[in-house]
Amino acid sequence: MGGGQAMNVGLGNLDKFAYIGSYSGAGARNFDVKTSYKGVFTDPDGFNKKVKLLWIGCGEGDSLHAGSLALHEALDKSGIHNVWFTGPGLHEWQVWRKHLNDFAPRLFRD
Repeated sequence: MGGGQAMNVGLGNLDKFAYIGSYSGAGARNFDVKTSYKGVFTDPDGFNKKVKLLWIGCGEGDSLHAGSLALHEALDKSGIHNVWFTGPGLHEWQVWRKHLNDFAPRLFRD
């Protein structure tokens, strides 16, 4: 279970999840804002009302970094609110600990 699964499960069940965090896994291949994740991003205003936090993080040395960054930039360009977090590191626990340190407090903000 990882960041990709968090995106699939969270975005596929917006009636149950308003907070979604993807740690080193959001780099969807061939991402298209209109069709990926079953078109959940086609209505930015509706999405932004439902989802309180879409958090995407990836270490700079991770092979998924470029895809994760591209996802974040495409979402920003489309008006989808999301948080991007990056820093040094690979696809490993030391990076994910930093991700959790940034992500967790955001769950309790208005």
